[in-house]
Amino acid sequence: MGNLDAGYRERYDAFLKRLRQARRDAGLTQEEVARRLGKPQSYVSKCESGERRVDVVELAQFARVYEKSLDFFAS
Repeated sequence: MGNLDAGYRERYDAFLKRLRQARRDAGLTQEEVARRLGKPQSYVSKCESGERRVDVVELAQFARVYEKSLDFFAS
């Protein structure tokens, strides 16, 4: 099961990289994203760092703010 876990972690790390890149592409700070989502800045930071898991509903909210398709994050 260790290889499965390692592969999952690698894919999730790549997802987090795309999540951060989408924000930068949009030219937004974490604080600006947080304001648009009605969340504290720490929420965005924890999502981007992997400290907090992002579910599909939350991802759709990020995608809307960043003007990206959900496919962008799954590539």
